[in-house]
Amino acid sequence: MSLKLPDKLFFKIGEVAEIAGVEQHVLRYWEDEFEDLKPDKNRSGQRLYQKKDIERILEIKQLLYHDKYTIAGAKQRLKQRRKGASQLDFGFDRGAFIDLKNRIQEELESLLEILDKK
Repeated sequence: MSLKLPDKLFFKIGEVAEIAGVEQHVLRYWEDEFEDLKPDKNRSGQRLYQKKDIERILEIKQLLYHDKYTIAGAKQRLKQRRKGASQLDFGFDRGAFIDLKNRIQEELESLLEILDKK
């Protein structure tokens, strides 16, 4: 979801609805259904969404509208993603790591041979 968001700290519900392409009442409903979608509110009670909220909304929309998850299914999927993201994710590729380790080891051994010859 590489949508270019305006450079702002906070967005009002109308702006977010337009960005996400859903109605405002849908956003309010999703706030009730998805526990990690809780925008701040100002003193007058207006919702103030941050970029992280918009990213979550776009993720929810993707799951519901495009991937055809139910609300319950989308909640479960988001929970799985959160659980996976809570661990450090370095995009670890074991095969590439072993190849790199072997190349480094060969280079070091080569350097040792050169040093031993001197």
